[in-house]
Amino acid sequence: MIIGITGSFGAGKGVVVDYLVQQKNFKHYSARTFIFEEAVRRGLDVSKGREVTIPVANDLRAKNGPAYIIESLYKQAMAGGGDAVIESLRAVAEVRKLKELGGVVLGVEADAHVRYERILKRGSETDNVSYEQWLDQERRESNPNDPTKQNIFGALKESDFILTNNGTPEELFEQVEEVLAKVK
Repeated sequence: MIIGITGSFGAGKGVVVDYLVQQKNFKHYSARTFIFEEAVRRGLDVSKGREVTIPVANDLRAKNGPAYIIESLYKQAMAGGGDAVIESLRAVAEVRKLKELGGVVLGVEADAHVRYERILKRGSETDNVSYEQWLDQERRESNPNDPTKQNIFGALKESDFILTNNGTPEELFEQVEEVLAKVK
């Protein structure tokens, strides 16, 4: 089984991935790592975070097709064997491609204020912004008219299942279990 994960900033994508890896023995394939490694190959300063990785991801999609990143991770997952989780699908074409290849896509959503509080708690340098800056950053990563760019909310809408994560991790894990029972 291959599961793709999509969702907005701070929604809990990583929590779902950790659960699948630790409790269900899934292998994890990360789009962020894939893009980060490409940025390093290009000699870019990856300490700048999204400022560098977003243009690299968009360039990869523009040059190789809008689903290139996920197609590459899917190939790695197939070669690795076993159940796999691919995190994080950021474009509509990526979601559609993974579904076309037989994968299942889980979207993770949560209230914007809940998500913002979460990103503040994780304490990453890239998350150290005001609520308004954070919302603006999220809007900039939603490009519904260009398939080579990120469209996080469009990708979320294309998901097979939407998990709502406004509560406890345990409540989220119950939703994951319900989905797994449906797709097995």
